[in-house]
Amino acid sequence: MSWLSVRVRPGGSPDGALAALFELGSEGVQETGSELLTHFPGDADGARIAAAVRAADPGAEVTATVVPAVDWAEEWKKGVGAHELGALAIVPPWLAAGRDPARTIVIEPEMAFGTGEHQTTRGVVRLLPNVVRAGDRVADLGAGSAVLAIAAAKLGAAQVTAIELDPDAIANAEANVERNGVRDRVTVIEGDADLLLPFVAPVRVVLANIISSVLTAMLPTIAESLTLDGEAVLSGILVEERPAMLEVLDAGGWRVLGDDVEGMWWSVRIARR
Repeated sequence: MSWLSVRVRPGGSPDGALAALFELGSEGVQETGSELLTHFPGDADGARIAAAVRAADPGAEVTATVVPAVDWAEEWKKGVGAHELGALAIVPPWLAAGRDPARTIVIEPEMAFGTGEHQTTRGVVRLLPNVVRAGDRVADLGAGSAVLAIAAAKLGAAQVTAIELDPDAIANAEANVERNGVRDRVTVIEGDADLLLPFVAPVRVVLANIISSVLTAMLPTIAESLTLDGEAVLSGILVEERPAMLEVLDAGGWRVLGDDVEGMWWSVRIARR
């Protein structure tokens, strides 16, 4: 299967281009210097995507190129390194030799989002040691590669449910769970997280690295699914969206326990008031 590689050089603030890419169906955008890079299925309409991005950001330069999936995978491999994130590290298999497996998350960067290359993933992992307790029940919403579910298990969670909507990501997530030796504690489920979370509840921790509009819509379900002492870690929120999200959280009866900022992305740890 081929992929459409879309590279954007924003005309000013990247907000408009980012919003347009996510609205068009992008599941993750990588920042490479002053450019944004994302991928769509090979049959996506590159001209339509470029027009939508330019409409949202009139000064943007957009290039769309169809590449074979194998080339995409090799390109990711060249750019993927080890990430030391406090209590844990995220590494690809070819850099895992000699590392302590108890604090190393080995992720195969295939088609699923969540290799440690994006700030949102790293932000959540940095917050997790102060969130997850031994024996916790955890739900990872929009799990992608299952990196966050694996992180929770390595930090002591007893039962983690990783929910992912994209069927193409499931096999990669399950392989990553097996590779990291946490199959006995992590279960990968295909489906809509907002619909499935109530069936997984109650959980003490919810992890959700999704775009802010989806997070906002899911907050009531997350609230109903947490135990009384429960917490959630949210990411996928632009720094520019932080004031609006804080208002949403306050109005919904949430309090902020901690946060993490890297680049243009904000990750936040919250609990019910």
